[in-house]
Amino acid sequence: MLVLTILGNNSAIPAYGRNPTSQVLQTQEEAYLIDCGEGTQSQLSAYKIKRGKINHIFISHMHGDHYFGLIGLISSMGLMGRTADLFLHAPADLEEIIRLQLKAANNTLPFTIHFFALGDECTIYEGKKISVECFKVNHRIDCWGFLFRQKKNPRSINPERVKSYEVPSSYFGHLQQGADYITKKGTIIANEELTDATAPPKSYAYCADTIYDERIAEKVKSVDLLYHEATYLKDLHQRAAERFHSTTVQAGAIAEKAGAKKLLIGHFSSKYEELDTFLSETVEVFSNTELALQGVCYKI
Repeated sequence: MLVLTILGNNSAIPAYGRNPTSQVLQTQEEAYLIDCGEGTQSQLSAYKIKRGKINHIFISHMHGDHYFGLIGLISSMGLMGRTADLFLHAPADLEEIIRLQLKAANNTLPFTIHFFALGDECTIYEGKKISVECFKVNHRIDCWGFLFRQKKNPRSINPERVKSYEVPSSYFGHLQQGADYITKKGTIIANEELTDATAPPKSYAYCADTIYDERIAEKVKSVDLLYHEATYLKDLHQRAAERFHSTTVQAGAIAEKAGAKKLLIGHFSSKYEELDTFLSETVEVFSNTELALQGVCYKI
């Protein structure tokens, strides 16, 4: 299971208690930070998300509402005694900015930052249980989305059946990978008789700031949960286009074309205090939509 926690859901300016963009995707073992706007580390504390579980940070682009909280978080990690390596996946320009900030403060971190510059659309992280791909979206500057995919879970051992067939425990690993079992008498016991299927792997796509672009739908095809920005209501579609952002109905259209199972919308403009209309407009196009609300955990 994957769990997404929204730390910030606003666009450029904090307003009405809403912080700039930041969110955390968690597995049982790790937490993946996606963008890091102002106030991110305060939100991590407020929602009791352990900084020590964050080993990979993904920054979509070089607009401040998506990374201005990063140097504060990194510095705090050092002050709190972190020694584990930190892996930062971000636009190339960010590496020099962080280096200069640390140098100006005469700050030497007790851990190593491994920087991976985003460039080509490709797999940028391959872990034991999850992989991450980056893909380009269409904004005023270079900007990337991220696609998180769980890897296929091994089948689970059925304890009663393996006992009845006297399968040795040393063979359980082979069963989990799909192998049949051959008894001492040469009888083949089908894998399906000895194991149970586990939940199918889940996927999450984060579409950062972007104008309406139908090519994105192909890149996030059939995703379990899609986050797509919806900075403006539909009546401001012209302003959205001029500023390379999307509206409610445009986010819904991308989810519909992608065949996504569920849609989250966020990156709300600070001109809006109330968000109810964002939801009502989007569900007209894509019914299984929710607002990305701060502090809420969304199970995938």
